[in-house]
Amino acid sequence: MDRRLRRAPDAEWVLMYRLGLSRQRIAALVRAEPATVGYHLVIARRQDPGLEAEHQDAAGAAAVPYPSPTDLARMDEVIAWVLAEGRLPEDRSGDRGERSMARWLSGRRREAAEGTLDPAYSAGLARVPGWAENRRETEDEARWHHRLAQLVDFRQEGNDWPRHKECDSDREHTLGVWIHTQRYKHRRGELDPAKLKLLDDAVPGWQVGRTRGRPPRQ
Repeated sequence: MDRRLRRAPDAEWVLMYRLGLSRQRIAALVRAEPATVGYHLVIARRQDPGLEAEHQDAAGAAAVPYPSPTDLARMDEVIAWVLAEGRLPEDRSGDRGERSMARWLSGRRREAAEGTLDPAYSAGLARVPGWAENRRETEDEARWHHRLAQLVDFRQEGNDWPRHKECDSDREHTLGVWIHTQRYKHRRGELDPAKLKLLDDAVPGWQVGRTRGRPPRQ
């Protein structure tokens, strides 16, 4: 609650009213009682007979179109950059302008996922293939399939299941950590069913892993 002593009419509240805000909206913004705001506005209207007409005109004015011409120009700028560079902007780029474009695209991507993307943006960005995809998720997905292919090759070479500890090579360590992670996710019920099927088909027995050289159970 705004408990500061204000001389009526408060200039800030009068300006907000002049710009079209309602008494209730002003009260909510300044954390004051609507009746207190109303009292100030009564005095302001007495002092300025034209205040009410200005308030009504502002409140009934047409909303600024969205996306605005400036917003659409920004979209065209991003599209032109992508088409020229042949890639999407990076949010970790050393170039501040590129980071800004990446953040802009991220906002539109979020709106698309929420179903709130304006049709003007949707139509314009259709010229940019894959813009709505989460780049990191796409890269992670591609990396997963690459690791699976590497594991298939590793096994076909006659190797046992790769270890994630006491490894003979960096290659074995990388694949050992990866397959260990898949087993962990599977035990917790977090492994995607489609990936589970791919593993079962490509490398049967992956869930069990090594059987040779295990210490006997006590």
